[in-house]
Amino acid sequence: MNSDEYLKLAEVEDRMWYFPSLHWHVRHGLERGGLADAADVLDAGCGTGGLVLRLRTQRPAWRWTGIDFSALGVELARRRVPGVTFEEASITALPQGDATFDAVVSADVICQVDDPAVALAEFFRVLRPGGIVVINVPAYMWMWSYHDDSCQTKRRYTRPELAGLLRGAGFEDVRTTHWNALPFPLLWAKRKIFRTAHDTSDVKPYPAVLEAGFNAAMALEHAWVRAGGRWAWGSSVFATARKPK
Repeated sequence: MNSDEYLKLAEVEDRMWYFPSLHWHVRHGLERGGLADAADVLDAGCGTGGLVLRLRTQRPAWRWTGIDFSALGVELARRRVPGVTFEEASITALPQGDATFDAVVSADVICQVDDPAVALAEFFRVLRPGGIVVINVPAYMWMWSYHDDSCQTKRRYTRPELAGLLRGAGFEDVRTTHWNALPFPLLWAKRKIFRTAHDTSDVKPYPAVLEAGFNAAMALEHAWVRAGGRWAWGSSVFATARKPK
């Protein structure tokens, strides 16, 4: 992801509708997996620290560490979330030792590396036996657009593709769902029909009425997932899995 996108991320991550929903899915995935209160969690590709900032407030007993490939991202994360260790590193070569964490979270990051299998092998390595991995990626290669170009995405995924990668890395209890299902027609129309030559990424503030509409749609999606449901379509693929005990 280029520097401009990190600066935009730091500006809007705490309020744009997408990020609270993404962070809800991460927290729900960790809680559903039974992550203990006194757990060590790695945010692998922490960006500007927004996920750690929000979840540290909601689950203060979880102990966070963050890494990001971007020096700018790490600097911004350190400013925004004091008291948490953030390091400059790649998800394909984590500096932490074997069996260090109870959970690894990687939100919209393995889609930005050439070989996601290497990253997943690293997540497997640093997890303790029985540890949880939580992954989010963009969905469908046919949804490729200006947004992916700006964010330097290398691949978009289907649910079977992501599940296959996780199983190939040795994970079990793999569970996947789409999300961003209800707004998906609008996202498709914006990126495929109403795109302009000046579009960069869709990470930006939106008018209050749109934010309210998206937040309402996300609340409905969350209710379905909380009840045990899964979404068969949507612009993102979300997965949880476990390292065997």
